[in-house]
Amino acid sequence: MITRIALITGVQEEADAFAPDATTGHSTHAGFNVRHVSLGRRTVVVTCSGVGKVNAATAATLIAHLHDTQLLMIIGTAGKIGDHSGDCFYIHEAVQNDYGARRPHGFAHYRGGSWPIGPADTTPFRAMEAPHCDLPRARIATGDAFIECPAHARDMAAQLGATLVDMETAAVAQAAERLGLPWMAIKATTDDANGESAGDFSANLARAARRAAEAAETLIIEV
Repeated sequence: MITRIALITGVQEEADAFAPDATTGHSTHAGFNVRHVSLGRRTVVVTCSGVGKVNAATAATLIAHLHDTQLLMIIGTAGKIGDHSGDCFYIHEAVQNDYGARRPHGFAHYRGGSWPIGPADTTPFRAMEAPHCDLPRARIATGDAFIECPAHARDMAAQLGATLVDMETAAVAQAAERLGLPWMAIKATTDDANGESAGDFSANLARAARRAAEAAETLIIEV
C-alpha cells in the first residue's frame, strides 16, 4: 500500500489549497518549502516548485528522494485547449508540447527525453490507474510557455491529442519515470488558452486550486 506521497504544485495558491487543516509540520530543502500533511493513513509532503518544467522536475526529484516517497503527484490548474466537458480532470496521460525537432516544414513532437531524430513520437507518459476516481480523464500538454493564443491551442490539441495545457505535469511524469515511481495528476481549469487567459487565470485561480485540491484529497484517501 502507498503510504508516502510527494505532492508538487507550480503555484503557491495550489499548494496552500491542499488539506490546509491537516498540516503536521514544515521543513525546507534547497530552497523548497515543504508542508507535511497527514491524510488518512498516508503522509503527504507538499511543495510549490515554482512555474515551469525545470522547477517541477527538480522539486519532484529532490522531495521524492529526501522523503522516500512512493508516489509523485501534481495538482493545480490548467488551460483548456480541447472540447472535453468538465472543469476538473484526472490526468491519465501527459506529453510535452515543446520537446522535439524544429524542421523546415514545422515542429516535430517527441516524447520527452527521447532522441528527437527520425519519425515523430507523441507516446505519452501514462499515469497510475485510479479506478476509484470518477473524474473525467484527460491528456495534458506541458510546455514552458503560458498559452494565450487560440490558434496555437487548437494546433496543440490536434497534433498531440490533448485537451488541457499546463507548465509542469509532463515534467513530473518524466521525472517519475526516471525514478521508477508511479505518478498521478489532477487539474482544474482556469482559462481557455486564448487572449483572455491571463485575466481568467488570475480570476479563477483560487476556485480552481481548491477544486483540484478537494479532488486530490479524496483520491489520496482511496489510493
